Amino acid sequence: MWQNLSLRGRINLLLALLLALGLAVNIGRQVAEAGPRVQAEDQSVIRLAREFIEMIVADLNEAPDPDARLNQIARDLSRLRHVSIALHDSGGNPLTPPRLGADTDTRGPPAWFVSLVHPEQTAVSVPVPLRGKPGSLVITSHPDDEIAEIWDAIVTQLEVGSVIALALFLLMMKVVGRALAPLQSLAEAMAKLEGGHYDARVAPDGAPELAAICTKLNHLAATLHEAVEDKRRLAERAVSLQDIERKEIARELHDEFGPYLFSLRAHASALAKQADGRDPSADAVRKHGSAMLEQINALQQFNRRVLERLRPVGLAELGLRQALESLSRLWRESRPDVAIETVISPALGATGETADLTIYRIVQEALTNVFRHAGATSVSVVIEPVEQAGGRFCARVRVSDNGRGMEPGQKLGFGLVGMRERILALGGTLNVVSGDGGVTVEALVPTAAT
Repeated sequence: MWQNLSLRGRINLLLALLLALGLAVNIGRQVAEAGPRVQAEDQSVIRLAREFIEMIVADLNEAPDPDARLNQIARDLSRLRHVSIALHDSGGNPLTPPRLGADTDTRGPPAWFVSLVHPEQTAVSVPVPLRGKPGSLVITSHPDDEIAEIWDAIVTQLEVGSVIALALFLLMMKVVGRALAPLQSLAEAMAKLEGGHYDARVAPDGAPELAAICTKLNHLAATLHEAVEDKRRLAERAVSLQDIERKEIARELHDEFGPYLFSLRAHASALAKQADGRDPSADAVRKHGSAMLEQINALQQFNRRVLERLRPVGLAELGLRQALESLSRLWRESRPDVAIETVISPALGATGETADLTIYRIVQEALTNVFRHAGATSVSVVIEPVEQAGGRFCARVRVSDNGRGMEPGQKLGFGLVGMRERILALGGTLNVVSGDGGVTVEALVPTAAT
């Protein structure tokens, strides 16, 4: 049952139990103290009544009629509560009427309470002269009155305490319900996020802790929405770029490969005809051979350009260092007004084919952005090894410039977004920090080193 209760139900149940326990403890304390209270009250009343009677009896001898005075005193004292006083002769026989019982219409304490208190009736005899003979006034305690008063107080406390406890419980239920109200909104928002509705938001409400959770969830939803949108735009951009690249390669193959191959075919046919003749002309053969060599050279250059677009030339053959130095040299030649400093740590070692290509593409994309948008005069490229927690090795790639930086709220281009997706897929990270001193692109690329 406890496992099936909601958090609100559990808190309300605990509050109800605490209030009931507090009320029960208070009532139990009064019941436990009832016996000592009755006994103390009984002894106190007996003592006071005895002292009062002894004081009155001492003045009986001065009365004109001591016996009449004594009878009057006995009748007057019989009206006292908690005690009864009766006049007895020397033989112990009562001379005054007995005390009347309690009103049967009055609601008295239950029998279990009376037996729990265990009242003991106390009787004290005070000797007095009666018509010249010895007599006595017998003082008898009656704890029933005190027990009834205590029981009435307990019942009143129970009734008033129950009303107060119920009012407090209803008030706490309202406070708890209002404090936990955001939990339902949080659950609904999480369900929407799970279903792909990343525009779901929760109004921060309730306790400060819950309001903070609502704010964090809204931030998480916004971040997820932005990431999904970036991924969607990246996928569209990737498909678009793929189609554009295929069209360009197809156009280049048609515009360049086609004419070169047609020309080679024509020259090869001409050579074949020259070979079939009885006296081939050396100049004609030389002419056709030179033309074929030119066509083959042009095809080789075109093939190199296509391969460069598909994969960096020399990366696999020369290695990462030489490929990056070649890239930097090409940029220096095309932009001599920008100083490029490339530092590759000697401790970097072998990083693996996938890491080499990823590092090369990061530097290539970062340098392209610098020369296109930054307006910088110097660029620093630093590549060094780092060891992460767990003994995993990475290559840290940092490209910094002293350009104008990014505009506030400006999003990353598709090139860097694509690189970030690629690095995240490899288990690394890529961060772009922009400030007054330029832009810094820093990436951690997992390597094959162990």
